[in-house]
Amino acid sequence: MKIRQREGLVAYTFLLPALAIVLSMVALPLVMSLYLCFTDTRIDRPGKFIGIENFRFLWQSDVFWTTVYNSILFTFASVVLKLLIGLGVALLLFQPQFKNKWIRAIVLLPWVIPSVFGILGWLWILDPLYGSLNWILTHLGLSKIPWLASPFWARFSVILVNTWRGVPFFAIGLLGGLVGIPKEIYEAAEVDGASPLKKFWAITLPLLKPPLLVITLFSIVMTISDFSIVYILTRGGPVNATQVFATLAYQYGLSGGKLGMGAAISLFMFPFLLVSAAIMLGIISKGETY
Repeated sequence: MKIRQREGLVAYTFLLPALAIVLSMVALPLVMSLYLCFTDTRIDRPGKFIGIENFRFLWQSDVFWTTVYNSILFTFASVVLKLLIGLGVALLLFQPQFKNKWIRAIVLLPWVIPSVFGILGWLWILDPLYGSLNWILTHLGLSKIPWLASPFWARFSVILVNTWRGVPFFAIGLLGGLVGIPKEIYEAAEVDGASPLKKFWAITLPLLKPPLLVITLFSIVMTISDFSIVYILTRGGPVNATQVFATLAYQYGLSGGKLGMGAAISLFMFPFLLVSAAIMLGIISKGETY
């Protein structure tokens, strides 16, 4: 066997574990979902083909359209907040006085601790009756806020917790992008008398665009499919005010036993992700080079 063929065989051998994981954890569940969404399969019995009946039911369901609205609002508001705050934190950590490794470790804490522990902590903080936040408000002479009991505040709370958890991901990712920008470009701009704001708009932001868009795309994928934050804090309530695709699919598919309906709901995430990916990758492909 020639050396080139042997190297190719070794390379494909190393790829096999990753390929097996992708096929078993991504491709197979996707194919199963595509099959189940056109059937009336339940947990206790195999189903039969019913065409688009599951999608027709969802199209006429008020709860489903509330879920679509909530999913878009939850994803858009959370990702925008994470992007803005994460960019601010990354710029702060890039300054010489904040380059201490302990400061960066503290910033990263919400991302590295187990998500269930962090969300349970927020559940204790935001509990309308016994939560510590309302305890502080009442001792300051203010009224209690129904953080998880009213539709508005429940939506605010799940967006708040998702933002808290996702900001470190943006901050550390964008900090890596900032470190990769050549210092010579800033030095040349300073020689030309550019102000800090001008350097940010003309140098930092354009050169940070590729990592920023990739991180944003990844965050959109993670946020729209997020289950744990909404389920632990509100379980989709009150009155479906925080119901998102993942929790509704869980309620129909596993709690209700309607696997076909649950698969149909979960597939509605796919168009949102496809459009988001197309937009982000289109912007990246038109990126500027220096």
